[in-house]
Amino acid sequence: MNHNNMSAKKIKRSPRKRNTDLDIAAELIETKSELRSSNKSTTEALKGITRLKNQLKAIYALRSKVKPFRIYPTKGVGSEAVAFLIASDWHIEEKVEAESVNGLNQYNLRIAKERARNFFANSVRLLKIHKKEVRINKVVLALLGYFISGNIHEELMENTELRPIDAIVEAQNILIAGIEYFLRNTRFDFTIICKVGNHSRITSESRYATEVENSLEYIMYRNMAIYFRNEPRARFVIEKSYHTYLQVFDKVFRFHHGHRIAYNGGIGGISIPLNKAIAQWNSNRRPADFDVLGHWHQFADFGTAIMNGSGIGYSPYSLGIKARFERPKQAFFLYDKNRGKTIVAPIILESKPPKLGSNKDKIQSLI
Repeated sequence: MNHNNMSAKKIKRSPRKRNTDLDIAAELIETKSELRSSNKSTTEALKGITRLKNQLKAIYALRSKVKPFRIYPTKGVGSEAVAFLIASDWHIEEKVEAESVNGLNQYNLRIAKERARNFFANSVRLLKIHKKEVRINKVVLALLGYFISGNIHEELMENTELRPIDAIVEAQNILIAGIEYFLRNTRFDFTIICKVGNHSRITSESRYATEVENSLEYIMYRNMAIYFRNEPRARFVIEKSYHTYLQVFDKVFRFHHGHRIAYNGGIGGISIPLNKAIAQWNSNRRPADFDVLGHWHQFADFGTAIMNGSGIGYSPYSLGIKARFERPKQAFFLYDKNRGKTIVAPIILESKPPKLGSNKDKIQSLI
């Protein structure tokens, strides 16, 4: 073999050698990558195993160190509380046809009397339940108005079962019967706060200076006070001012119907105008720690204010002003001498909720 042939063979083998070296290098890189990936997976797996071991240790520790904590009934601290029962916005003679509110409510004089009975009976139940835990001697019964709808709007002349005089007589009889029920079935002393709303007015327009003197509810309260004049456990507080102030222990409670709060809807609901009104009232020389009001047919606890629900419940008016739906209810709360305001609860007025059906039943079908 000559020299030239040998050189040609060397030239032909050299590229194959370089390709082999590149392949080996690539395999090495791939192998290192796989090793790194494998090591990472192994590390994660080891971490997972460690977590499981720790969880098992915790489980075994919980099982092996069970030592029940013993709880004993408390004997109480001998505190004292005043109970508050809030009644307002019953509108006893007004009618609510089920069809007018998509079946959400129904109301008439018969239902009004049934809900009034439930108010007094369920109030006594709540009082007896809480008397077992705290000493209660005094009860504040706040009658905050709108017990009748009257005829201040033209539509009320069409939508009421009684004329205003007959309606206020009926409301008076219901309230007197309820107070007598309280006195017969409890031993509490009752302070009865009496406030009027503008529905019971006998004037065409709402008034400020003479609102009370032109109110049928004011006459009703005066008659009730005369009826119970010989009952030492029933003390009536009837004032001509929009506000009535009552000191309970070291706090001052301010009672009013709530119709002097300006609110035309908006974000935040009634709480914003309510807080503004309270701040303005507190800026005068008769501030209060708590406000108790009705009018808005919404049961709510705003901390320093308790807003009462209604007896009439959801109505076409509620639907028209876009009020949220609420079952008829009234407010109950306790003010404890040592703990402040504690229990806040609704007084249920319905014996059982009506069968309203599903929303689907109230929707007309096109097909």
